[in-house]
Amino acid sequence: MPAIHVFSEIGKLRRVIVHRPGREVENLTPAIMKRLLFDDIPYLPIAQKEHDALVRILQENGAEVLYLEQLTSQAIAAGRIKSAFLEKNLQEAGQASGAIHDALKEYLLSLDTDRMVSKLIEGVRKNELDVKADDLVSAVDDPHYPFYIDPLPSMYFTRDPQASIGEGLTINRMTFAARQRESMFMETVTKYHPSFARGDFSVWRNRDHQTHIEGGDELILSDHVLAIGISQRTCAAAIQDVAKKLFVDSGQSHFDTVIAIKIPENRAMMHLDTVLTMVNFDQFTVHPGILDAGGKIDTWTMHPADNAQGLTISYSQDLKSVLKNALGVSELDLIPTGAGDLITAPREQWTDGSNTLAIVPGVVVTYDRNYVSNALLQHHGIKVIETVSSELSRGRGGPRCMTMPLIRDDI
Repeated sequence: MPAIHVFSEIGKLRRVIVHRPGREVENLTPAIMKRLLFDDIPYLPIAQKEHDALVRILQENGAEVLYLEQLTSQAIAAGRIKSAFLEKNLQEAGQASGAIHDALKEYLLSLDTDRMVSKLIEGVRKNELDVKADDLVSAVDDPHYPFYIDPLPSMYFTRDPQASIGEGLTINRMTFAARQRESMFMETVTKYHPSFARGDFSVWRNRDHQTHIEGGDELILSDHVLAIGISQRTCAAAIQDVAKKLFVDSGQSHFDTVIAIKIPENRAMMHLDTVLTMVNFDQFTVHPGILDAGGKIDTWTMHPADNAQGLTISYSQDLKSVLKNALGVSELDLIPTGAGDLITAPREQWTDGSNTLAIVPGVVVTYDRNYVSNALLQHHGIKVIETVSSELSRGRGGPRCMTMPLIRDDI
């Protein structure tokens, strides 16, 4: 079995990466929520119970669940790169040199590898180090700011920093500084973990770019069709870059179609998978708020070509027609979030009513709180497995956001 094999959104889920939320969530305060991209503070004990419940659902349905923090620790040990991994984290956390850098390095290297990895995710508070007042030179301007290294409370949304495509993945340049360190963990896993040692996978795009893309915008619609959202967190230039890479390596990637879908650039609709997900061969959830009054949305379909760009681009506003043509289906069932109701749809989209995780064709995991959307999915013949969601949903991501598939069966 290859390290990565994902050629659809709906093939039976066999292996997946998650991160159980930890103390990084408890390091949120009202004063720094906006900086760390949160709108609320989850209650950690309940959030962990909810995450454990999601993991049990995945395991009971045949998926092997791997934890990103454990994979990272194992990769560090296998590569003997504890100091180098820490140094890179310090640099990207704004502590590249000086007395604080030295104190942080001494402190964090004194921890065992598992604890060091956890601590880099949790963040390091200023009161944890004994640094002389004369030496306090921090990358943070506010002397009252509590952290030398910021926590990474969004780490439990493992889909965004990296995303599998075929027998490869993108290791993403995240848009906001608050999340940019996250993709370093999977980068380390792919380079040093024994499970990836064969090198039988491609890195379609690494994190060393100035343009940005995030995994929540990357949807694998079939073994040759990829949809990517042009969103608040993924730019058009990055999408073209991924398309060209896939097309050039088409013998390995199999992909010959990339559909770019323009969604509103706002906090409520941060990624494509918060407004559109695939639940069956010919069925999708869709938040009606992404369509204009005439039901239209801007799309650009790219194919490989022997020209200066390396691709052709065609424009359309008819999403349904574009998806039908790309997937080769005669009919398509677009199931509206919140039944399309003026109040229910935006409310349930806010708590990720559209962010479904398919575990086999026609069977999805969703948050229980989005009961109107769930009932409509069931009415359309979809089996819905509900998972509890009072606290996890405060982070603004659903079951798809919290899972990064490595292996799915072909369909």
